[in-house]
Amino acid sequence: MEAHSHLAKSALFDAIAEVAAALAAGRRAEIIDVLAQGERRVEQVAQELQQSVANTSHHLQALHRAGLVSRRRQGARVLYRLAGPEVEELWVALRDAAASMRGDFARLASAYLGELGAVEVVSRRELLQLQADGRVTIIDVRPPEEYLQGHVPGALSVPLSELDRLRPPEGRAVVAYCRGPYCAFAPAAVRQLRSRGLVARRLEGGFPEWRRAGLPVAVGDREGGSPPG
Repeated sequence: MEAHSHLAKSALFDAIAEVAAALAAGRRAEIIDVLAQGERRVEQVAQELQQSVANTSHHLQALHRAGLVSRRRQGARVLYRLAGPEVEELWVALRDAAASMRGDFARLASAYLGELGAVEVVSRRELLQLQADGRVTIIDVRPPEEYLQGHVPGALSVPLSELDRLRPPEGRAVVAYCRGPYCAFAPAAVRQLRSRGLVARRLEGGFPEWRRAGLPVAVGDREGGSPPG
C-alpha cells in the first residue's frame, strides 16, 4: 500500500514538473507571451520569433503535449491558442517571479528596451477618465490580427508601420499600448510621437493586463479602418 501510494505521489509530482519543463526554454516562453494576445497560425508565431516554421512547430508541439496550448485545424492550417486562462496566469506569475528574484532582470530588461522603457506611463484608471472626458486618442500598436481578437474599446489599430499617418485631433493626448510590460512596440510609438511634438504616453502593462483587470474588451474590425490622417 505504501509503495503504491509513493508511486502515485511520484507520478502526480512528475506531471506537475512536466508542465514546468515545457516552459524551460526561452522561445516557448515567448510563444506563450504571443498566444496570450490570441490565436495564431504556426507561420505567424514563427515570424514573431524570427525562427523557422519547423523549429517553432517543435516548440508548439512540446507545449501542446504538456497541455499548455490547444490547437485546431482551419482548412490546411493549424492554429494554436492558450489552453485556458490558467496558462496566462502561470506565465505572468513566472515572469513576475523572475523580475523579483533575479538580480540581473532589470539589466536584461533595460538591454532589450533601452531608452524605450523610460517613457511616461498612464494608469488604467487614468486612461478610463481621459477617455470619458474625450481627451485622448488610444492606439493599439500590436499586429492587426491581435487587435481583431480583442482590444481596448475605442482604440485605433495603428501598427508601427502606419504610425506616421496618425493625426490625432489638436490638443488631444495619445496613449499607446501593446502586449505587456516587456513589449517594445508601445514605448517605440510614444517616442516617435513625442519626436513629432505630440503629447504621448504608454498604458501601464498592456492589453493582457487590461483584460485581466476585468475592464471592457472589444472584438472585431479595426476602429474607423485606417488611422486618421
